Amino acid sequence: MKLLVIEDEKELLLAIEKFMLTDGYKCDTASDFQTASQKIWDFKYDMIVLDIMLPDGNGLKLLDEIKENQGDAGIVIISAKDSLEDKMNGLDLGADDYLTKPFHIAELNSRLKALNRRRVSKGQATIEFGEIKILPEERKVYVKTNLLDLTGKEFDLLLFFYANKDRVLTKESIVEHLWGDFIDAYDNLDFIYTHLRNLRKKISEAGAENYIKTVYGVGYQFKID
Repeated sequence: MKLLVIEDEKELLLAIEKFMLTDGYKCDTASDFQTASQKIWDFKYDMIVLDIMLPDGNGLKLLDEIKENQGDAGIVIISAKDSLEDKMNGLDLGADDYLTKPFHIAELNSRLKALNRRRVSKGQATIEFGEIKILPEERKVYVKTNLLDLTGKEFDLLLFFYANKDRVLTKESIVEHLWGDFIDAYDNLDFIYTHLRNLRKKISEAGAENYIKTVYGVGYQFKID
């Protein structure tokens, strides 16, 4: 799951980032309005944690940019402001949840996971299609009764495809999602072919059909008939 955390309190920002990275998230951060706005325009995220009190702008104004550029990304507002009006404003503008400071990061994580279940798997803890069963929170994939030996990137790639089924995904969008800000460190993106080939091979050798279709000259599409 790719996460953007927008928070101006540096200690809290680092603590959230460390916790989320340990739990398997791809985590980008921003500590001011301008940096957050740039990332919202440049990258795609599954989930966004948004502090509405930023030093150089009102975080609520970022909600419009998020809605315009992030599609169905889940949004959790975090704020020291606990008034009913602030909560209603945030939720009315498109946020999915509102968490008042101070809070335990484990609670934030639980809310993100619950929100992601609603977003990706319609509230179910298990995703099933054809011969495949995905357990997102356990990061396990079964083909029939066989547990696949997937790398972390292969698991994330499969879940990303499922969350975007029927959409044509470019190589650039896939790499951006899985590697985030580190995309600039690569001279070319051909390494994604290795991950795709290995994922397809493991799925087919376990007895499932190939759901990842190549759209020549464009990218890839995850099709469930």
